[in-house]
Amino acid sequence: MSKTRVLTGITTSGTPHLGNYVGAIRPAIAASRAPDAESFYFLADYHALVKVAEPARVQRSTLEIAAAWLACGLDPSKVWFYRQSDIPEIPELTWFLTCVAGKGLLNRAHAYKAAVDRNRAEQLDDDAGITAGLFMYPVLMAADILLFNAHKVPVGRDQVQHIEMARDFGQRFNHLYGEHFTLPEAAVEEQVATLPGLDGRKMSKSYDNTIPLFAPRAELKKLIAGIVTDSRAPGEAKGTEGSALFQLYQAFASSEETATFAQDFADGIGWGDAKQKLFERIDAEVAPLRDKYEALIAKPADIEAILRDGAARLRAQYAAPTLARLREAVGLRDLSTTVVAESKVAAKKDVALPLFKQYREADGKFYFKFAQGERLLLQSAGFDSPRDAGQRIAAIKAGHYDASDPRVLRAEGVDEDDVQAALAALAEAEESKS
Repeated sequence: MSKTRVLTGITTSGTPHLGNYVGAIRPAIAASRAPDAESFYFLADYHALVKVAEPARVQRSTLEIAAAWLACGLDPSKVWFYRQSDIPEIPELTWFLTCVAGKGLLNRAHAYKAAVDRNRAEQLDDDAGITAGLFMYPVLMAADILLFNAHKVPVGRDQVQHIEMARDFGQRFNHLYGEHFTLPEAAVEEQVATLPGLDGRKMSKSYDNTIPLFAPRAELKKLIAGIVTDSRAPGEAKGTEGSALFQLYQAFASSEETATFAQDFADGIGWGDAKQKLFERIDAEVAPLRDKYEALIAKPADIEAILRDGAARLRAQYAAPTLARLREAVGLRDLSTTVVAESKVAAKKDVALPLFKQYREADGKFYFKFAQGERLLLQSAGFDSPRDAGQRIAAIKAGHYDASDPRVLRAEGVDEDDVQAALAALAEAEESKS
């Protein structure tokens, strides 16, 4: 049974906090245990360089985040766990994709547009202080995803654009060089909780309102005691709606515990007592993980070995073979084998590999064609989404070609036997690659 490849990147730019744990780490580790998933988790230290110019901070964050994921139950023997900078195929693929990425599309990236808008508001040049790294960030992210032909990428709604851009770059590459990339889908995690921070706003490093995931017990208690509340006195009923205390408690408690806490609010629990209950509930879950984290982070060489081993195995199984095929596809080839190949072409006129090419037209619809060399065999009608077009291609490759399908027409002068022979040749070629 083929597995769904799910890929998650974690930028190494800060210390993990409770919001990271509830919103990303805990649900991702639970999902990694699904029998039908092949999970990829990587420390995005190249991405961190776009945001952070402090080498020691990037190194420390990498160590802390790796230790946090391992302490929370990530099993490196059952998932791919690696550091982005240990996979040299990623920056090489980034360059390949840079050569097909449309600058106009990159101009519309949210982060770049926001930076330009800030400059304009301050009456500066549009690109003042904006690095090429920020501008090209979506291409690097696309390489992270496409290198391993990930099917799904769990993201928040604000990151969906990056997945759409990865699809666009992969589609353009496929159109030019043949079907090499799976087009990924964004798995928008609507159900994932967003925790409030100390001041009631979303818990975020940018607001400086976070509670570190593995803060010592005494520090955790002190931070929770500092959470902003209103002035309602003990004995006065308190609402749960909009309460940072209640939302934090709910993220760690069972439904029964949450109902009891809600009743405490209605009964007028004092804020001090409510904060003590919150502290005890969070510490009950985090304390055993904290012990594991402290043991792990005390042995950085062991974490380094885990990351290097994950990268070495991943390169051998996926990254290096994939880049070898892509280098061949774009023409970065051994010249001696090119001579042999040309001589074979001279000896045999029709050796062009049949290929599906997927593309988008000016009408906004998605099309594909099936051709062998210059000869067009099949031409599709327009589909509303690239996924629909890709699914039809996959069905045809799997042997479900229907000559009467009105949305996939044979080209003039092409008969059924021509199509079936080309499909068989394509299947044989793809089988020889695997």
